[in-house]
Order: sequence, then C-alpha cells, then structure tokens
Amino acid sequence: MGQVEEPETAEPRSVLVTGGNRGIGRAIALAFVELGDKVAVTTRNGGAPEGTLDVRCDITDAAAVEAAFAQIEEAHGPVEVLVANAGITKDTLLLRMSEEDWAEVIDTNLTGSYRLAKRASKGMLRLRRGRIIFISSVVGLLGSAGQVNYAASKAGLVGMARSIARELGSRSITANVVAPGFVETDMTEALTEDQKTAIKTQVPLGRYAAPEEVAGVVTWLAGDGAAYVTGAVIPVDGGLGMGH
Repeated sequence: MGQVEEPETAEPRSVLVTGGNRGIGRAIALAFVELGDKVAVTTRNGGAPEGTLDVRCDITDAAAVEAAFAQIEEAHGPVEVLVANAGITKDTLLLRMSEEDWAEVIDTNLTGSYRLAKRASKGMLRLRRGRIIFISSVVGLLGSAGQVNYAASKAGLVGMARSIARELGSRSITANVVAPGFVETDMTEALTEDQKTAIKTQVPLGRYAAPEEVAGVVTWLAGDGAAYVTGAVIPVDGGLGMGH
C-alpha cells in the first residue's frame, strides 16, 4: 500500500493586531491564534490574550511604533498581516469640541494607523506580499452627532487604504477596510437598556454583532480566498449603513 500523504499545512504568518486587549481587537487576535498564526498584540497597558506576544506601544509615538516592530520582527519575523484596530473616542458636540479632543482622536485613530501601515509596508515590500486591514466604523460613513472627530478619523482610513491599495498592489500587498456597526463590547455594555433598544431599532437585523463576527471578516480578508480583494470597505453592521 502506498504511503498516505499528510495534508499540507499553511506556514504560520506573523500577524500584528493593535489594541488587541479587549473587544473587537481581542476577538481578532484570538481568531488568528486559532488559525495557528504567530500573533503580536500591542496595548498601552498590557492585557494581551493568552498565546500572543504582548507588546507595549503607544501608537501616537513614532519611536514607540518603531521599537514595537523591532520586538515583533525579532520574535516572529516581518509582519505579514497588519490589523490596525487601536482607537479612542472623545465624544462631544462640535461647538464644545476642543482642539485637544480633535487632535487626540485624529492622532490615534488616523495618524497612528498611518504610522503602522508605513512601518509594516517596509517588511511587506521585501516579502512581496502582505495584508493591511484597517478597522473603521459605520460612523465613518454614516456620521454621528457628537462624533465629528471620530467620524472624520474613521472616514480617513478609507482614503488611506485605497491609496495604499494603488501604491502597493503590484507587490501583492492588499489594503482593505472593515467597518463594524454596533458590537457587543465593554463600550456598548455601558449603555442603558433604553439606549440599547433604540439602537437595535435602527439595525435591520435587530441585534448587535458579536466581536467574533467582525473577526471572521478580518481573517477572511487576510486569507487566500481574499487575494484579489483590495481597496474594499466591508461593512459588518447588520445593514445599518446600507448605501454608503
């Protein structure tokens, strides 16, 4: 009898997920761990999930980003999949929004993502492959009262991703955006029951997403089945932002 050949297993990839200590980021990091990848997670204060490389990094600090990549590359090799997820909110109405409220959100959500993509692309260009995935928000497309800064930062990710897609596509590097709607996380848990009910009435599917449902789209974009998808904005919002 002939020898039974073992099925080929994919080589583990070097994956970086920023802000992966809770919520959507944590679910994304765990999904890549489940696939057998080498996953690094950056946080400001620790708390990365088990099975990942816990890297402290403030993405508003260019030197800290450089140091984080050096640590990750030494442990896991060049980053092949970047998931730029770290983000903050400082919600208030436009007329009350301070220069600091605006600058901090833009610097973390938009400029921080630029720093990460720029640094990750160096290794991807040498490898001649890579996946860059930005976690945006339905708010970036739909708008939201009291979130002028946050919406602007999340909308900016779309233009950034599409420009990167055009610049780096010839090197087999894709850049895409995932735009979640309302997701069951610590942030939404703080809402009152009346607020939660009001939100659900706006969502055609009538419920929040589980973080794992967002993670499933991210891992698909990073996989072989999405090799020809770039410059795309994929909503995971239960239909809330349809048409945008």
